[in-house]
Amino acid sequence: MCYYSNSSLPAERCFPIIIIQVLLTSSPSANSSKQKSGINRMTEGPVGPNLIGLAIPMIFGLISILLINLVDTFYISMIGVKELVAISFTFPVTFTLMSFSFGIGIGAASVISRAIGEGDHHRVQRLTTDSLLLVALIILVVAGLSYLNLDAIFRLMGATDESLPLIEEYMIPWLMGVVFVVIPIVGNSAIRATGDTKTPSIIMVIAAVVNAVLDPILIFGYGPFPEMGIEGAAIATVISYISIMIVGLWMLGKRDRMLTANWPGIAGILSSWKALLYIGIPAMLTQLLFPVSNAVLTRIAADLGDATVAAFGVGSRIESLAMIGSMALSSVIIPFIGQNYGAKNFDRIKTASRFVLRFALIWGVTAWAFLALFSGGIAWAFSDDPEIQDLIQQFFWIVPFGFGFHGISQLVSASCNALHRPFHSTSINIMRLFLFLIPLVYLGSQIWGTTGFFIGIALGNLATGTIAWSWFRSSILPGALR
Repeated sequence: MCYYSNSSLPAERCFPIIIIQVLLTSSPSANSSKQKSGINRMTEGPVGPNLIGLAIPMIFGLISILLINLVDTFYISMIGVKELVAISFTFPVTFTLMSFSFGIGIGAASVISRAIGEGDHHRVQRLTTDSLLLVALIILVVAGLSYLNLDAIFRLMGATDESLPLIEEYMIPWLMGVVFVVIPIVGNSAIRATGDTKTPSIIMVIAAVVNAVLDPILIFGYGPFPEMGIEGAAIATVISYISIMIVGLWMLGKRDRMLTANWPGIAGILSSWKALLYIGIPAMLTQLLFPVSNAVLTRIAADLGDATVAAFGVGSRIESLAMIGSMALSSVIIPFIGQNYGAKNFDRIKTASRFVLRFALIWGVTAWAFLALFSGGIAWAFSDDPEIQDLIQQFFWIVPFGFGFHGISQLVSASCNALHRPFHSTSINIMRLFLFLIPLVYLGSQIWGTTGFFIGIALGNLATGTIAWSWFRSSILPGALR
């Protein structure tokens, strides 16, 4: 037993409090004027330059996240085909588990930024601390259940007896350390809520560098380290996130004074968790729609042949890079709207909504022009098969037509979360997937084959973006700002 604030608490409850106490040791009082030194007020200054200034560092952070996965895949591919197949099986499961942290992170960014705008620093501390405790608790339970049912999960996905041992080699250490992976994700969201996007991006760059250094050392066994194969890739990922978790917690505790060691009681914590989950649960469901969407589209592509599957796979990976500007802006629009809503600067929110519309369209047109212009070179770089090359070029001439509208739907979805309209956000993504994307892709593939498949993707994004913006402008935004 340990004792805190005259209350007797079990050791497992004390552990996170002790950590926070250490981070806050010898720090200025929470009521000091310096406690908010790390907070960037987004309630002042020109809207457009403010948003762009916030989004640029985010681009580097998102690229770093993509690089962690790409580097892992690259080195594992050097081991052998069996290992590459095994790591391919793990992605849907690891992404599903991390979706919990993405959802809590979105909820945290929304409620914390609003509290910052209201000037309620005590609530900022409470929400930040409780968001970290919540994601740790959820992921420990889910990871534990996943560990106990590991074979059943992957057999259901189609893994063979040959692949299962390799899958376990990767998943067991990953599951053992997943709590260290998710805490920095939510912590970075809390830091972004302050208007600081540089620090989270630097943190993710550090993670990417650490992972890139450790991957070959642990996978192939250099120096004193044994050859660990696919298991080494998982350990490298966990260690990279542990390093940034330490940095992130230090930033939240020492610089921004956003952590508290005060125990508010069960009722206080549950109140915070209710606010976080109100946005977090719909956000989790939204995150889970992405692998579902990709799986369904891949299944439709499979009926058109291996060349279509290959072209769609290449195009989808390039798309994640081409959309990175809109993705970055959708991450920063949440704290921007949250702070200004809390400060009741509603005109700035309206100005920001018009700006992101123009930005998404300009970014989308630019990406389309660039990818169409260089489609031949991209096709040549990814395949030497003439049929696949031709289809890759088709992808980049057709699909990016809808990138701008896809960006609009992303930004509207993020804005809904910031305005505490999470179910509107989820509805937009469900509409995109089930009302437009899948039906149009299927219909197009039946009429015009692979070309129709690509046209269906573009039209699905076009329809979703148009309707989402119209709904947001005419109903969601006016209703939220009353």
